[in-house]
Amino acid sequence: MNALQLAAADGMTIAKRNALKIRRAPDLLGGVIILPIVFVLLFTYVFGSMISLPGMSYAEYLLPGIFVMTITSSAQITGYTLTQDLQKGIFDRFRTLPMSPSAVLTGQTISDVIMNVTSIVTMALVGLLAGWRIHSSLFEAALGFLMLLLFAYAFSWVTATVALALRTPEVFNNVATIMSLPLVFLSNAFVDSARLPGPLKPIAEWNPVSTLVQAARELFGNTSPAIPVPSAWPLQHAVPVSLLWSVLLLVVFVPLATRLYKRAVSQ
Repeated sequence: MNALQLAAADGMTIAKRNALKIRRAPDLLGGVIILPIVFVLLFTYVFGSMISLPGMSYAEYLLPGIFVMTITSSAQITGYTLTQDLQKGIFDRFRTLPMSPSAVLTGQTISDVIMNVTSIVTMALVGLLAGWRIHSSLFEAALGFLMLLLFAYAFSWVTATVALALRTPEVFNNVATIMSLPLVFLSNAFVDSARLPGPLKPIAEWNPVSTLVQAARELFGNTSPAIPVPSAWPLQHAVPVSLLWSVLLLVVFVPLATRLYKRAVSQ
């Protein structure tokens, strides 16, 4: 096998190791299965009882936003797991093995894709019970789910970079929460960004989370002619711009995280 095939094989081995950890960790499984159910039911029946939208139910407007919020939050597991492995000295053991330096990060991010698939399937099933429906073609719906998973994978590399820069679980959790909450709540995930006041409106319209939420709504058919898309360029071209954001995050943060990992294991 060539170097690329060996790196891929090493990454899959680490992914299997992390998948076993998830299965044996009740707290991680709770975050993957229980939290999405709570998010869907809480926002649908609490916010939905107070917010009315012309031409569509709030559940259909909300679910794409809940999808994006959950995958953004789940990406923090990548960073948290890496900081734990750093503290326990597991990276030192990996360094003694004949394996690719990028395998640890690749395996961790791949295992997080498995968790995100579980989360999205759980949210979709609960959403269907709560009144969410897909009104687009099978191809468009599949593209919507794949786009969510691609962004989740790309964003996990962002959290891996932050984790390797900070190196302690407590500090990482605080910084990751401060980083992710504004991304979600200063967006169109829960309310129309056009209704936000002052400078918050352009921030929300150019937020990559808003673009992904809008792309998911379009691909799932969760839109209404009575709710016009804001004139901001990213939201007018939500699907290609969302793909561009995912690719850009991977191009920037994959080499950056790999460099920080090599530095961490060499010290």
